[in-house]
Amino acid sequence: MIYKVISKPEFRRFIDALVKANNSFGPRLADRTADGKPVYRFMPVSSVGEIDFDYTATASSAKHFFLPFSEELSRFRFHDSDWEQHSAYEADPVVLIGLRACDISALNILDDVLLNGNYPSPYYLAKRKNTFVIGLDHLPLPDCFCKSLAHHTVSTGFNLFCSDIGEKYYLSINSSKAFTYLKEFQTEDPSYEDNCLLTERRKLISESFKTEIDVTSLPSILDIEFDSPVWEKWGSKCLNCGTCAMVCPTCYCYSLEERFDIDLKGASRNRKLYSCNLVDFAVVAGGHNFRPKNGDRLKYRYYHQHRGFAENGNQQICVGCNRCGRACLAGINPKDVINDLKMEKDSCMICVSPSPGRS
Repeated sequence: MIYKVISKPEFRRFIDALVKANNSFGPRLADRTADGKPVYRFMPVSSVGEIDFDYTATASSAKHFFLPFSEELSRFRFHDSDWEQHSAYEADPVVLIGLRACDISALNILDDVLLNGNYPSPYYLAKRKNTFVIGLDHLPLPDCFCKSLAHHTVSTGFNLFCSDIGEKYYLSINSSKAFTYLKEFQTEDPSYEDNCLLTERRKLISESFKTEIDVTSLPSILDIEFDSPVWEKWGSKCLNCGTCAMVCPTCYCYSLEERFDIDLKGASRNRKLYSCNLVDFAVVAGGHNFRPKNGDRLKYRYYHQHRGFAENGNQQICVGCNRCGRACLAGINPKDVINDLKMEKDSCMICVSPSPGRS
């Protein structure tokens, strides 16, 4: 890692030159909610003036640049009594500007799943390797709890990360490509004062979190509370719409379908992002549904986020961005569900009778 500082005007010159020379996306105001709150999205940008550097959080994550809602995996052509298959692992270079630390952590988690596992995805790899990621720190929203999961800072997974230290940006340069790009612009080695300002900035961010959740023992609590009435309580509210998985930066469940062309001379195999909250997610051949109840489906989403992956990958895959809580039409918030589980566990521990003495 190489560290530099750059003045804000010079930084804007750097970003402007970068987006004009590349296919680039950055945070932009896309809409407003009914109560007037801004809604941001990663959208195409052609100049630095189109980027909202002071944005809070995007409604949906940057996951969809790497895992699109729908993606053609391969195409088939039929001729005579034979057929041929074509699969292309290609992706155009893209510059992504302004990712928050928790979103970059989410990409690192997806890397563990889709690149570092036994069966790496060539489709994901092509997009990941051809994307230049620029991170940007920010003060958290009141309902963010990424600090509770240690995702409010990040040290890998990006090409360049920028910390706002007043009149300058403190740059963490994590790739030779980023270092080469910056050679054309005026940067300086950080001074002692710059390092102090960075420390103060990180302290301010850490102390600005208003929402905290104790998740240290959550995997064990989920085991204890597998049959908890908490799941029925929150499951009865769930609309099975799958919105939570669509906005989540780490949900990667998908379905596959094959489509025949109208002329029957070809076909395609397509992958679609899916959600374990959808009614037919656990339906198997013969029509049996292993998770027929709302509470069962909601429970397994929390188990995947906080239990199953933690056992195999030694980490929970939730990054604490709370996009799912903001987007949920039924008002289901991770903090409320987790707190209910902890209260249920604590009440059970109080009610348990002491073990009988030895006779």
